[in-house]
Amino acid sequence: MNDIPVNLKAMIEARGLTKVYKMGTTEVRALNGVSLDVFQSEMVSVIGQSGSGKSTLLSILGALDLPTSGSYKLDGREVATMRDDELAALRNQRIGFVFQKFNLLARSTALANVELPLTYAGVPSRQSRKRAAETLTLVGLGDRLDHKPNELSGGQQQRVAIARALVNNPSIILADEPTGNLDSRTGEEILELFHKLHEEQKITLIVVTHDPKIAAQCQRVIKLRDGVVVPDDDTRPLMTYEALRNATLSEHSDSH
Repeated sequence: MNDIPVNLKAMIEARGLTKVYKMGTTEVRALNGVSLDVFQSEMVSVIGQSGSGKSTLLSILGALDLPTSGSYKLDGREVATMRDDELAALRNQRIGFVFQKFNLLARSTALANVELPLTYAGVPSRQSRKRAAETLTLVGLGDRLDHKPNELSGGQQQRVAIARALVNNPSIILADEPTGNLDSRTGEEILELFHKLHEEQKITLIVVTHDPKIAAQCQRVIKLRDGVVVPDDDTRPLMTYEALRNATLSEHSDSH
């Protein structure tokens, strides 16, 4: 699970991220100096217990929120300096979101749910319907296009949510506890789908979870505790892109 492509590019660079929420006179520090890199085409898990800061980190990486201090660069560009319209375009075109509670429109069909990001992006109706249908087929729901969420199982609803995240061809998928509302067997099916999409579509995938078994299925584990990244004997050490690339090149050379 630790094999890394030699041509990997640093996509996400976070340095010293903090996030402080003010509740009256009390300050709650959700992140306390998080630094990490996520590389192009990597499948990474962010693991931590409730209150560790993992969902806050995901919100910042997804441009849903801004850090109180620190730097977050996506493809070398500082996200905090982007205008509101640029942030909206980033979320719509570059980043796909998958949530624990699916967040589907209850009165809309699977097809209409998946079409929604395309509608926001101004894609013509005929083209958006075609692309939404193709994406639902990709996740195994080509025969469920006209079904509403209450006509689908939990696993099928999550597949619709994944299709919605994929439909704009994002370079990053952020999944927040994507198996949290599913039984273990269905959760395994969703993880198998993630692995398939990661391998075939070469998408950078970040999975937030509290479950070590899910985290272990990713290429790399980033562990959070009390708002900071902590070392873990079972995970690959966090490295800069250059150090990681040099190590990978060395391993590749030794194997020959």
